[in-house]
Amino acid sequence: MTLTLRTISREQHLAYLQSLPSASHMQVPAWSDVKAEWRAENLGWFDDRTGEMVGAGLVLYRQLPKIKRYLAYLPEGPVINWFTPNLQEWIEPMLAHLKQQGAFSVKMGPPVVIRRWEAVTIKKGIQDPDVKRLRDLEADFIEPRAFEVADKLRRMGWQQGEDGGAGFGDVQPRYVYQVPLANRSLEEVHKNFNQLWRRNIKKAEKAGVEVVQGGYDDLPEWQRLYEITAVRDRFRPRPLSYFQRMWTALNTEDPNRMRLYFARHNGVNLSAATMLIVGGHVWYSYGASDNIGREVRPSNAMQWRMLRDAYALGATVYDLRGISDSLDETDHLFGLIQFKVGTGGQAAEYLGEWDFPLNKLLHKALDMYMSRR
Repeated sequence: MTLTLRTISREQHLAYLQSLPSASHMQVPAWSDVKAEWRAENLGWFDDRTGEMVGAGLVLYRQLPKIKRYLAYLPEGPVINWFTPNLQEWIEPMLAHLKQQGAFSVKMGPPVVIRRWEAVTIKKGIQDPDVKRLRDLEADFIEPRAFEVADKLRRMGWQQGEDGGAGFGDVQPRYVYQVPLANRSLEEVHKNFNQLWRRNIKKAEKAGVEVVQGGYDDLPEWQRLYEITAVRDRFRPRPLSYFQRMWTALNTEDPNRMRLYFARHNGVNLSAATMLIVGGHVWYSYGASDNIGREVRPSNAMQWRMLRDAYALGATVYDLRGISDSLDETDHLFGLIQFKVGTGGQAAEYLGEWDFPLNKLLHKALDMYMSRR
């Protein structure tokens, strides 16, 4: 197959993604409106024989201070056939095009899973003092073709960040936690939750916790809970305007792209979450909770409702997003995997993010700048 790469309209891009089972929410055209400080371009790959579009990518360009050169970033993309034998014929025209656009460096995140570990395996690992990381455990599923993709990229000159470790060195998490929903009944999914999760869901029900969907006007209330969470977990919160922009951009593109949920008890909101939907893939995106009312287990109730809603939408996967790969109970990120593993799903390791320095000197300068921040 001979390919042509060219800039496409947002409408063409969206139509192509709608023809697929799913794609990352960071590859939909509207994501460029969420990331307003980046310049964006929509790329399409076309089969020369048929003229039909066979791949697409959202590129975000970030300008270097003081000079007209850009970092080109394709978060969790591009959306192409990664297992094609002639990967070079897809990637090289993209690099040439991005160089023409003034890019000095390219970063992309192939949406390719290498390994998966089932909840049972992870629990055993947590109990074993010799196991410190997911990588120390034998995976339940390995995708041999993913290793071929990594080899091809290295041979083409792509580089992987030094931090192959915890998976937070990348901009996007390399390790995520997912609950598969395809060909399973909701009863099966619920049965796979651990005892603590099932008990907590019941506890919330008994206490009269209700889970409701919110809208744009409820975002300030979301922000209140999110900022309480930021203080507790010591991270810098995004401003309310970011979530307002996200809601407007994503739901203008597709009215069912982003949802907001609250778990409340006696009329008081105790926890909240945002949910993103692209085709059959549903993500629990951001979460927030108050310091009060934890004993009625609002977060478990909310996750169970979101999972049921994802199932009702016909989703094939409910994605709880990032985890660290640490199974060490003293690690500050351990609580994340412990909470998510209770859903009985599986941890997935992606190929991670890859860099191609089109201008080695500027790439090195950016590297040094980023490491100092």
